[in-house]
Amino acid sequence: MSLDPVELLAQLVAIPSVSPMGREVSGPEYLETRLTEFLVRHFQRLDVPFEVHEVMPGRANVIARLDVPGAESTLLLDAHQDTVPVDGMVIPPFKPEIRDGRLYGRGACDVKGGMAAMLTAFARLVADPRGGRHHVVMSCTCDEESTAQGVRALSRLWSEPGQTSRLLAQPPDLAVVAEPTGLDLVVAHKGAVRWKVRTRGRACHSSRPNEGVNAIYGMGEVLRALEELARELPGMVPAHPLCGVATLSVGRIEGGISVNTVPDECLIEIDRRVLPTEVAASVIPQVEQWLRVRVQANFEMLPPWIDGATLSDHNNGPWADRLLAQVTPLAGARQKLGAWYGTNASRIAVTGVPAVVFGPGSIEQAHTRDEWIELEQLRLATEILHRFCRAG
Repeated sequence: MSLDPVELLAQLVAIPSVSPMGREVSGPEYLETRLTEFLVRHFQRLDVPFEVHEVMPGRANVIARLDVPGAESTLLLDAHQDTVPVDGMVIPPFKPEIRDGRLYGRGACDVKGGMAAMLTAFARLVADPRGGRHHVVMSCTCDEESTAQGVRALSRLWSEPGQTSRLLAQPPDLAVVAEPTGLDLVVAHKGAVRWKVRTRGRACHSSRPNEGVNAIYGMGEVLRALEELARELPGMVPAHPLCGVATLSVGRIEGGISVNTVPDECLIEIDRRVLPTEVAASVIPQVEQWLRVRVQANFEMLPPWIDGATLSDHNNGPWADRLLAQVTPLAGARQKLGAWYGTNASRIAVTGVPAVVFGPGSIEQAHTRDEWIELEQLRLATEILHRFCRAG
């Protein structure tokens, strides 16, 4: 088996694993099924214990474990299997191409590069585990890009009774979550609360609109009030020293069945980014209270599908320092940062497990139409993770 992360990354990119992102789609490029099958074969060749946990139909987590005699603690390395869709890409998404020191393709940066680094480091440890200080669990989770059901299921293995895993029945001492951080360490990040607001009206023929109640006009009131809240929010919520300010954005709107019918319903989708210092459960009630005193239209808040879990730096500092100690000799000075985006680390951290985010590549390349990763960072990340798992 090759222990070259570049070769492994090319294989991973060539296997489509697109998240449907809530859309009604089908086809071989969607879901993680083929990548899960590849990972199963990979761990079989390594001859290590592994488990496959189905999370949703066609979507599963794969975890593998290396136990090291005399090890002091357990490290969890987590990378998600899914990618965002390929709409609008200007390169072949699943035909990895190497040029100018970069590998191009969907997922190369987010986050199959990080996965390749972790898998290669794990394989090197399996080949020679002597002297290691940590047991190592490699988890490849599903559905990160949409509703994070994969990492939720992973975290339940050690945090809820009645689970069936033999490999991760106890909480790890640290989780390192792969995302493109440029070899810096993300120790805190925002969470997202996402939900819909609905306005109600009464339908009628558009030739006599006075006989109905236009739900889109009612939503106009809601939108104006939300725009005002979005402007005021940075002054209402104290900024986080690493993560910056809280934000609110309306990203989608839909309503009406035809232009000649007064609409009786309109829906919008809201994205509210939550700081580690906030209580995520209070966000929707706060927005509703803001709207109730400013909007006359009939509206309702629907249940959220993303609940705003954040990553705090309150308990991961010592581990982050130990990982940085392995980064600096190889990659030069790096730092501990906060991030505005979310990761699987927040879902692990809510169980009390310290978590940090680390990986090759730049977040600026994630989800782009010509996604790529620098191969030198991929190689460095592999060596850093290998050294950290062995002695960090």
